Amino acid sequence: MKKMAFFSGSLMLTMTCLTLAQYGCNQPTQEKTPDDPAPKKMSHAELIDKGKYLVSAFCHDCHSPKKFTPAGPVLDSSKLLSGHPSGGPLPPIDKKTLQPGNWMLIGPDLTSFAGPWGISYTANITSDSATGIGAWSVAEFIAAMRTGKHLGQAGGRPILPPMPWQGIGQYTDDDLRAIYTYLQSTLPVSNKVQAPTTPDEVAKMP
Repeated sequence: MKKMAFFSGSLMLTMTCLTLAQYGCNQPTQEKTPDDPAPKKMSHAELIDKGKYLVSAFCHDCHSPKKFTPAGPVLDSSKLLSGHPSGGPLPPIDKKTLQPGNWMLIGPDLTSFAGPWGISYTANITSDSATGIGAWSVAEFIAAMRTGKHLGQAGGRPILPPMPWQGIGQYTDDDLRAIYTYLQSTLPVSNKVQAPTTPDEVAKMP
């Protein structure tokens, strides 16, 4: 009797497994889809459009000289993104600004800045190959934004305040590539921006 019960139970188990296997085989095969599909590669024109959008959000604030009008400062359309005008006069500097904790200063056209680091002048980031970034490679541009060093070189001079490279460096490579592509498409403006003035040099200024 026990053998009969054992046989019946085994037969039932075997039939159940066969039924489940048949059910599984009869189900339509579901195609697996990747969790993160590869992003669409942007065209050159799309990169320029995206880069222009990103640049317009913040770069003009410092890299484009301004004209003062009754309504306040407006961008000088003939010098967009060309940085601090070469040879532009600077007002007298309060040497107290070199000491941390005091007020920092901004030049009249909002392209020069004084603080404990000395005086920094916003760079020419137009496509001009001699005085802008026209001769930079995309790898050099991305490295500069990631490291805060000129041309992204280990021995390059530091990119000084108020350039927010620490934040921009958090952008994706695609974002930075778009910014670079747009800047390379801009009208070249010949304007050789002077090197930063060190705190010691500022202290000796009249």
